[in-house]
Amino acid sequence: MTTPETDAPLAGRALTTVFVALMLGMFLAALDQTIVSTALPTIVGDLGGLNQLSWVVTSYLLASTVSTPIYGKLGDMYGRKPVFLAAIVIFLAGSMLAGLSQSMGELIGFRALQGAGAGGLMVSAQAIIADIVPPRQRGRYMGLIGSVFALASVAGPLLGGFLVDQISWRWVFYVNMPVGALAILIVIFRLRLHTPQTRHRIDYLGATFLTGGVGALILLTTWGGNQYAWGSSMIVGLGIAGVALLVAFVWQERRAAEPIVPLTLFRSSVFNVSSAMGAGIGMAMFGAIIFIPLYLQLVYGASATGSGLRMIPLMVGLLTASIASGRAISRIGRYRVFPIAGTAILVAGMFLLSRLGVATAPWLASAYMLIVGIGIGLVMQVLVLVVQNDAQPENIGVVTSTATFFRSVGGAFGVAIFGTIFATRLSGQLAHLPRSVVARLGSGVHLSPAAARRLPPAVHADFLRAFAHSLHGVFLWGMAIAIIPFALSWILKEVPLRTTLHRSAELSAEEAASGGTPPDAIVEPYARANPAR
Repeated sequence: MTTPETDAPLAGRALTTVFVALMLGMFLAALDQTIVSTALPTIVGDLGGLNQLSWVVTSYLLASTVSTPIYGKLGDMYGRKPVFLAAIVIFLAGSMLAGLSQSMGELIGFRALQGAGAGGLMVSAQAIIADIVPPRQRGRYMGLIGSVFALASVAGPLLGGFLVDQISWRWVFYVNMPVGALAILIVIFRLRLHTPQTRHRIDYLGATFLTGGVGALILLTTWGGNQYAWGSSMIVGLGIAGVALLVAFVWQERRAAEPIVPLTLFRSSVFNVSSAMGAGIGMAMFGAIIFIPLYLQLVYGASATGSGLRMIPLMVGLLTASIASGRAISRIGRYRVFPIAGTAILVAGMFLLSRLGVATAPWLASAYMLIVGIGIGLVMQVLVLVVQNDAQPENIGVVTSTATFFRSVGGAFGVAIFGTIFATRLSGQLAHLPRSVVARLGSGVHLSPAAARRLPPAVHADFLRAFAHSLHGVFLWGMAIAIIPFALSWILKEVPLRTTLHRSAELSAEEAASGGTPPDAIVEPYARANPAR
């Protein structure tokens, strides 16, 4: 017999309240990817450690990426609610300690602790939604989650700049505390989820291999071409270590009683195609779009905060398309057309961004960004819904975390690849300028917008032309990579969206007619079905 807390799904105000708490948690995790960007110069002025500046961001992204699959499995094993609460506590502890940091080393370490919590926030929130909302109705909620990422990407730099200017850079981290506390209270008192009662074994060895392998490859993509040459012993060693550890991870997962990532997931063509599309979208999206603020600051002279405001069209496109597609999916019960349309629009948007130049009108650049945002909004969160709909309830956490994981890893590789393309093309362009100009610019790759504005007018004009030409290649490569998920979207299967939470509860018409439990009555993914009377 089911217990009251697993007897009926959340609905109405109760569902809305819990969903708000989940969105708050995801917003915090997404916000802290970008909120420190405008605070970094002030932080360095206070704590020193200019040579460690990039690690304030890298440590967060590294920890959140490698922890993602582990949180997904832990949620499946021990229940989503306690894992989500633990992730919030870890994130808030990292936030408080980061705000109290007295050295750059402390800040980097506490940012990693923040990231370890953020990985659980993003995965657990999406998996909890899969526990309380059937796939047919889930589209509208996944669309709203997509809008959270859009809002955080623009609000982060703006809020960070405001807090630094008006209070202190430490409030960039303290601001998380009240929001996180509210999310904790709502989840504790309003969320009712089944907690598995069976005993489990944690695959510690698999988790170690996965963390080490992914960590090595992310460090490779972060350091390659920047701190170390691509052919250096450090980068080659990281590549060998990363591949070896991931091979060891696959070996361990084949023999583990309860693997972190069950290899049986890869028997599903829906899972494989969706994961590959997610990686491609991550590469195109994260790898190319990070250059838009740089373009806005160099060409239009916008400040860091101003460039964030100028990216609002991208946010509007992503937010509108994400919400509209989610509602449409819930209404029609079909999803395949949205990844096809979204990836096609993304390809077109990347091509248009490659046309940006020194003389491009600001309104035209905004229109291009709007198109890219629409493309991303139509596909990003739909892929999570697709793999959740195809999975068994006991694997919801794993498939959700794995889909997020592939997108994050794709983004990390995209950032590295496009960064190398941009640096190589810019160095080549500057080499064709007069020697006096080259001597003034140096490599030009690390020239800040403020330093560029201090150049003599003629030198500044030459630099901007070289910069714009170099940026063309970045966005053209982004377009080429976006073509891959567009091609894959045509072979993505259209699996009917379930109207219940339990996959095995989708009875045939014959079973329902013969007295079986009607699908509408089965609402709890882990509750035992009552015997037919």
